[in-house]
Amino acid sequence: MFASIKVKIDKALYYRLANVAKIGGYSSTDELITHILEKEISRFDEAEDDAEVRKQLRGLGYIE
Repeated sequence: MFASIKVKIDKALYYRLANVAKIGGYSSTDELITHILEKEISRFDEAEDDAEVRKQLRGLGYIE
């Protein structure tokens, strides 16, 4: 069984996610957030090497 880990998120963003989860038919906001994170991380799993990951992160503005 997976342990529950808490992540801090801006309240306004959480409410937006909750609204999208409801409209999108997700069973919970947590389910939507998990889906989004899994989808994004799969993009990096598909990267061929560290250089490609860095390029993607730079393109997203996470690193300079």
